[in-house]
Amino acid sequence: MAVSRQPRADRPGVRWLQGDLASNIALAGSADLLLSCGPLDLFAQWYERAEPSCPRVVAFGSTSASVKLASPDAAERDLARRLADAEARLLARSSQLGAALTVLRPTLVYGAGRDQTLSRIARLARRASLFALPRGASGLRQPVHVDDLAAAAMAVIDVPATHGQAYALPGGETLPYREMVARTLASLRPPPRLLELPAPLFALALQAARLAGRMPGAGAAMVARMGEDLVFDPGPAQRDFGYAPRRFDPQASMFEPGPLAGR
Repeated sequence: MAVSRQPRADRPGVRWLQGDLASNIALAGSADLLLSCGPLDLFAQWYERAEPSCPRVVAFGSTSASVKLASPDAAERDLARRLADAEARLLARSSQLGAALTVLRPTLVYGAGRDQTLSRIARLARRASLFALPRGASGLRQPVHVDDLAAAAMAVIDVPATHGQAYALPGGETLPYREMVARTLASLRPPPRLLELPAPLFALALQAARLAGRMPGAGAAMVARMGEDLVFDPGPAQRDFGYAPRRFDPQASMFEPGPLAGR
């Protein structure tokens, strides 16, 4: 059984229910596995309410729980606190219910055309035939493909070493922010131009984009992070369940929304 906010047709072996984590989704009887790909804080709240009979729980969180904890942006700090609190609550409640929990924390996700970083960059660049970055956007990133995250979720299910653990899931390559964006633009046809601007000019351009509704939520904290290294250790995931993500080799289809994007 699977749950989606959008109506979906059943398939052989898969029964779809329509709902979201804020509603009282009820499981019919017991389940062998709960896999949550939605917001971790909402899943934690649902899990506490529903108290499902299920011995195994795998839930996706985010490395934002640590990255944004000291952000100058109040909304980002609140997100980090909610993620950390959700992990703690899930761990406590799953233990009380006799369930084994594993939390997976992806870095910068791409590959299905629905992320709010690279896919949004690709959409904006296509529309304008260029994309602007501030000079010095050299902070290191580890973009991770959605298919590698799906493989990780499946890999941890039957591994006792992952019980009660949380794992960072970075991509298979570490590269500067500018290079990550440049490769994304180069994958598009025709490839938009990458424009690097002095910081004051970029700030004006960003303000104009926000006023036009093209970059909601893009603020000074996001710009500052472009120059910061956000690097996570894949070692524990590699050791415990053989995590082996791909290098960053973007294709245009990875930034188009659709169930088979990037596959």
